[in-house]
Amino acid sequence: MKSRVIKVGSVLIGGGNPVLIQSMTNTDTRDAAATVQQILELENAGCEIIRCAVPDEKAAYALKEIKDKIHIPLIADIHFDYKLAVKSVEYGADCIRINPGNLGGFERLKIVTDAVKAAGAAIRVGINSGSLEKDILANHGVTAAAIVKSALRNIRYLYDLNFDNFKVSLKSSSVPMTIQAYKLFAEQDNSPLHVGVTEAGTLFSGTIKSAVGIGSILSLGLGDTLRVSLTGEPVEEVKTGWQIVSALDLRRKGPEIISCPTCGRTEINLIDLAQKVENMLQCSKSLVTVAVMGCAVNGPGEAREADYGIAGGTCQGLIFKKGTILKKVNEDILLKEFENILKEDGII
Repeated sequence: MKSRVIKVGSVLIGGGNPVLIQSMTNTDTRDAAATVQQILELENAGCEIIRCAVPDEKAAYALKEIKDKIHIPLIADIHFDYKLAVKSVEYGADCIRINPGNLGGFERLKIVTDAVKAAGAAIRVGINSGSLEKDILANHGVTAAAIVKSALRNIRYLYDLNFDNFKVSLKSSSVPMTIQAYKLFAEQDNSPLHVGVTEAGTLFSGTIKSAVGIGSILSLGLGDTLRVSLTGEPVEEVKTGWQIVSALDLRRKGPEIISCPTCGRTEINLIDLAQKVENMLQCSKSLVTVAVMGCAVNGPGEAREADYGIAGGTCQGLIFKKGTILKKVNEDILLKEFENILKEDGII
């Protein structure tokens, strides 16, 4: 079932539109200059929607300056204080992230929804396993069913207010629970889905949990935006997000690098070579495949099938382009020769 389409700033979400990569700033939102600088860095890395924490009115007011200097939709992250939600859309937020159930009642939610409607903005209904309603916890515990029950209850308030320009997230730090929650919810409602594994962890463990969780959900045909939540620099969230959608052939941003894990047959310094090729291609936007292979078993075949490739031999390597061997060169000049070819072809 396709999700319905909503509008967040300049982008359309849901209904088969591309899955968009989102992140969240970790600067003090009240420091507009620092926040803008980080968002521009994230834009350069491929971030397509950005969320900022709004803990007080000063942070809400800073959104106006931030919005004027960035180029992607801006989401204000709101908890508990409905007045901050109203202020945020007044100051330019394209979307607010709220849990309708913790704003203090239906009347306050109506005030927020009216402000969002007037501004032409959107809402993300953010449901988290760590902040479920007491009655739901009492009846269901912390489960996927409980997350979904909370989500359905909260979006019903918005439907009752004749508002449907919203998307929904159903997050847990448990990967199986998160996957199950998205599956259960999608069987009952067609709202666009923001996908993520909350509090996933540090760069290493968080990347793995996010790739498994987000990747599993996307592979089911669910998910319209995503955020990889990592304890670290937000740029890493964006890079990981793009790797996930690229691995599933949903979207591509820049080259795809194929490299072998190395083994006892490898006779060149492949690990160093592959890392340097990846660094070389980091800023490229060309949608090419580049293979860096280390031995005669799979190397020539993989390199030949890629747009560009290196197949290592004994202290030397073959350079391929579109299935054709261009040259055989010694290991000490292999990287430089490969770089020259990529430059000549405008890949880097």
